[in-house]
Formats: sequence, C-alpha cells, structure tokens
Amino acid sequence: MTGEHLLNEIQTFLERFIAYPSPESSVAHTLWIAHAHLVDAFENTPRLAFLSPEPGSGKSRCMELTEALTPRPVLSVNSTVAYVFRKISDEAGLPTLLMDEIDAVFSGGKSDGNEDLRGLLNSGYRKGATAGRAAIRGKEIITEEWPSYCAVALAGLNQLPDTLMTRSIVVHMKRRARGQIVEPYRRRVNQPEAVDLTSSLAVWTEQIRTQVADAWPELPEGIEDRDADIWEPILAIADAAGGHWPITARDAAVLMVAESQKKPATLGIKLLADIRLVMGDADRISTVELLAGLHGMETAPWANIKGEPIDSRFLAKVLGKYDITTNNTFKINGVSVKGYQTHHLFDAFERYLPAPVVTELGNSGNPGNDEAERVANATPAELVPEVPPAPVTCTVLDTCRVCAAPLLAPASKLAGICGKRNTEHDAERIAS
Repeated sequence: MTGEHLLNEIQTFLERFIAYPSPESSVAHTLWIAHAHLVDAFENTPRLAFLSPEPGSGKSRCMELTEALTPRPVLSVNSTVAYVFRKISDEAGLPTLLMDEIDAVFSGGKSDGNEDLRGLLNSGYRKGATAGRAAIRGKEIITEEWPSYCAVALAGLNQLPDTLMTRSIVVHMKRRARGQIVEPYRRRVNQPEAVDLTSSLAVWTEQIRTQVADAWPELPEGIEDRDADIWEPILAIADAAGGHWPITARDAAVLMVAESQKKPATLGIKLLADIRLVMGDADRISTVELLAGLHGMETAPWANIKGEPIDSRFLAKVLGKYDITTNNTFKINGVSVKGYQTHHLFDAFERYLPAPVVTELGNSGNPGNDEAERVANATPAELVPEVPPAPVTCTVLDTCRVCAAPLLAPASKLAGICGKRNTEHDAERIAS
C-alpha cells in the first residue's frame, strides 16, 4: 500500500465517525496522526487542539479515534504528572499524550496541582525541551529537569492560552447539524480496523523516517515563524506520501493558518488605526485635538473606556508600548503645544497597520468615516489589503464527480475527482 493510499484510507476511516467542521480539518487530523508515529524525527511537534464553545461537539470522539491510531497513547485524565514525565522518558519510545477537558487544566491557579502539566504543554513542542521540577530527596529539596517533548492532542471548551494556541493546529468543532449523519464508533466493532490501519501506518512511517527527518518542505506564502514550525512536520509527511497530499496539505495549512489569525484586533492596534485616521495628512497634532477627534468617533470606544473618555495618560500608556512618546517642542499656529508628530508614529503604523485606504469625503466633510468604522471593528486578518483575484482561465469543480466530496487541492479541482482509491474513483480517473 502506498503512502497516498494509506492516508486516504485513514482519512476515510476518520470521516465515517467524525463530523468535521471543514474539509481541511480532516486533512490536518490525518497528517497529524501520521506525524505522531515519527515525532522523534522532527525538531518540532504541533499540538492538535479540538475546541468548541459547547459540549456535545464531537471532541471526545476525535480523541478516541486519535488514541486508536497513534503509538503509545497516554490518556492524562487517568494519569499523574509524574507518570506522564516518566512515560516521555521511557526507552520504549515517545508517547502520544491525549488530554481531554483541557480547559480545566488552565482554569485554576498555581496551587491547583496542574502547574507542572501546564509547563509540560508549553515547553514540550520543541525537541530537547525540558520542564523543571522540584523534588524532595531525604531532607533536601533538589531541582530536576525532565524531558517534555512529545506529541500532544488536546480537547476542551473555549480557547486555550495564547502560549499554547500559537503552538497548536486548532480544529474548531461544532455540534452536528440536523441531517449530518456519521457512524457510531463502537470500540469492539471498529477497533480491529483501527489496529490494522495503525500497523500499516507504523510500517510506512518507518520507511520514510530518514526522508522526513532530512526534509525541508516548501512552505506556502504567508506561513512563517511559529506557523512554519508547527506545519513543517505535517507538510513533510504529505510530501513523503505523494499523490494529491502535498497540494492538499498546503491548501489546508493556508486555510487553517488564516482561520487562526481571525481574532479581534487589540486595543492598541485599534488606537493606532484611529489616530492615523484623525491625523489624516497632517504631520503633527496636539494631544487636545487628537483626543477630541478620538472622542468624536461614534463607532470607536474612546469616549467610554471603563465609563470615562480616554485622556492623555491613557494615550501615553498605550502608545508607550509601541515606543511612541509625546513631543513638547513643536508649534501649531505659533503656539507651543504638547502632542504627537508623524515621524514618531510612522514606525508603528508601518509595522502594525495595513496601507491606508484612500476614501472620499462623506456628507459630514470628514474624510475616512467609513474607513474608521471598518478598521475599528476589523480583525487582523481583515486588515490585510485585498488583492484582486487572478482571472480564471479554466473550469474547476468544488466537489468530486464520483462521491461529491469537497475538493481542496487545485489539481483535484481541475481533474474534478478526489484522491480516494476504489473501483468507482479509479474507473472515472481512467475514463477522464
């Protein structure tokens, strides 16, 4: 069985029992499971997080199937932290750590007994990472460094801390819609099939170990820094599988990274954007005039932050985080005023805001009212300037002609057929 065929089989198996929120979610889950068999060959291991706003969204089923298909799974809900650390150090091989109800781990304080576990999760995505612990030996308290690097899958309600979210491939699970049917997973009925797939996966991943360990997979544009770290192992697996998987995996990476960036802009980013709008083309502005302009923006929060309009101290505190300070020396109409000059703000504008959008004067005569509303309410992803799409020169299909499965890869869309291998799909592939 080829790597492409094996991953197709695993993806099909998963989709029988899990109602994924999007096609790319099952792609990421499939490749992450394969990566868990080779985690010691990579420099980084992404956490896989199944999150949802409400219970009953299929997160535990995702964890159950992940357990069935990964090597040496450890359910931390039944394990002490000491046991987990020792399993990571086990000569038998690195475990796959599975943590359900992860929100409980991060909802308590430092005295809730989960501090060591939080340290393990935050540190263990990079090879060679350790987590420090204090231990009592006789009458002495000594420090110990325990290895913390291993594959980790998580499931829980709501969000995770940013330190963990940025190390994770996140699948935002949803409750099944009416009419969305999946098979019930019964361990004693379906486990034998999972065992066969896991055995085949163990054999194949061992065959490609050297290939993926030495790989430098090409990353899609826009995937960089921490995102590059967590997607590189996934793309290396896809490249080793061949067939449609290299393109399918990169499509999934682009979509899921874009989704991860859809979070509200910080108060500081909103303030910078609104200051740029108030200043317009001016090269300087007094603090009094700036505050008046900010207070007058109906769609912005500046007239009522914690029940009070913002003042000069608020400006200084927030802008100081961006190395922006006021200047006491310039004059406006011959009067010395305290305020801000464009050259003090330019660096922050360039680093944190998109290029300004030119707008026409509205009925009020004030430029940029519509733009102010757009920027004030935008997420970071929405603040990226729009790029006109390339002209379409050929017909593409969004669903497979045989099974109506969604098509992610451009090559699959052009062919009009998904990557599944069976009699019907192979016959259509030959005919076309």
